[in-house]
Amino acid sequence: MLNPIHLHTLQAVLRTGSFADAARQLGYTGSAVSQQMSALERQVRTPLFERGAHGVRPTPAAEFIAGRSLEALGSLRALEDDVALLLDGVVGRLRLGSFPTASERLLPRALSAFTTDHPQVEVQLDEGEPAELLPMMESHELDIVLVYQYGSVPRRWPRGLCAEKLLTEDLLLLTPTGHPLTGGSEWPSIELLAEETWISTRSGTSAASMLRRLCAAAGFEPLVAYHSNNYAVLQGLVAAGLGVAVVPALGYTPGPGVSCTPLAHPDAYRQVVALRSPATTEGVWRTMLTALHASARETAVDAIGITATSATS
Repeated sequence: MLNPIHLHTLQAVLRTGSFADAARQLGYTGSAVSQQMSALERQVRTPLFERGAHGVRPTPAAEFIAGRSLEALGSLRALEDDVALLLDGVVGRLRLGSFPTASERLLPRALSAFTTDHPQVEVQLDEGEPAELLPMMESHELDIVLVYQYGSVPRRWPRGLCAEKLLTEDLLLLTPTGHPLTGGSEWPSIELLAEETWISTRSGTSAASMLRRLCAAAGFEPLVAYHSNNYAVLQGLVAAGLGVAVVPALGYTPGPGVSCTPLAHPDAYRQVVALRSPATTEGVWRTMLTALHASARETAVDAIGITATSATS
């Protein structure tokens, strides 16, 4: 394969008319230009210059190769430009993973801003729980994932991933309207809920583990009568007077028949975190983070119990 550096030097020699002038233009020594042209001649197995006492004269072969290489070198320069754009996050592909409540509340504004500012970046989205998304990231199927961890159920992220906190959610106690534990000036304590009937996500989920641990720390086992992984279903069951529930702030939508108030407990929170695969370019990571932090700030203004985290430098 012909060396593009040699072809670029050949064009400079033909353009300037001498090895010395080409060397000055390219920042080489005259000897370096001469060596490059000799190497190119050996590779194409034909003389490219008639060398004389007063300079060099290109052969027809040199003019032919220089002319034909213009398009190829132009394509290489375009590729270099595209690679720079890729590293800056202007072009390329972003494979994003997210869990349902973040997909519903956090991602729409972030993706709208990102795709508006970066229309040449192809965005693909997969949805799932952290236990599903993290193996996809480790197998290089995803570039950036949104995950969460509860204060009472801490997680360890796989080594090598870059993590940045986006927001913190209060855990909200949902009760039927008129319940004595809501509406007061003080946040209710988990100890006061020992006799309640509970509505919770299914066993094996982080939310179910969170509820059991909070209740265990208060000295009781929650009586869970209804299970659903859909927060809208949980809220509907609470509105029907069938029990109480604890949900993260992103999972709550104000509606009739339900009152909410944050729980008074140091571990009654959930953090939303963005994780970056080591293979993800810095440009895509930073531009997506900017959009996510902006969306987190807007979401915190609009929603109950959400605090946005400042972007790291």
